[in-house]
Amino acid sequence: MMTGAQIILECLKRQNVDTIFGYPGGAVIPLYDALYKDRECFTHVLTCHEQAAAHGADGYARATGKV
Repeated sequence: MMTGAQIILECLKRQNVDTIFGYPGGAVIPLYDALYKDRECFTHVLTCHEQAAAHGADGYARATGKV
């Protein structure tokens, strides 16, 4: 049985997402555990704050045309 975090990562893969921006901690730890196990599919960009992750992802999407 898949966990919620694994389902999220599977959905991201199906949408051809290959880069994830974020700041690990708190409620997203299960997602980061699943991401570690599936790390060959994603590039993770570590940010120092949640707002920086949002701005980084926005800039990445605008510059590359990817979601």
